[in-house]
Amino acid sequence: MEKIVLIVHILTALAIIALILMQQGKGASAGASFGAGASQTVFGSEGSGNFFTRATAIFAFVFFCTSFGLAIIAKNSASVTDEAIPSMIESAPAGAAADSDVPAVSDEASDVPSMGSEEASDVPAIPAE
Repeated sequence: MEKIVLIVHILTALAIIALILMQQGKGASAGASFGAGASQTVFGSEGSGNFFTRATAIFAFVFFCTSFGLAIIAKNSASVTDEAIPSMIESAPAGAAADSDVPAVSDEASDVPSMGSEEASDVPAIPAE
């Protein structure tokens, strides 16, 4: 079913592109009002604007419906399992942190320098000239 809807969707998109490219611009109708080639058109003296406009609207509606159908098919075919969702880890109470097996890190054993260390004061703010 999904492949049929996808094929109709692609063919509709191509038809919309072709219909839009075959339509004339609004400036092209200015010469037709003076009788320039109106008798030589395939669609009569009124021109092809009405036909192409209606056909484009119909194909646009079909394109919208197939887009909506493909979204519904994709939603229904996607399966979400409980394994994909991580479980929530319950946090321990504040008093239990002192009883844990993880040793406390002192300031002397840390590899990250502190902001108020003596080494930072040795660096001048303005380089000496």
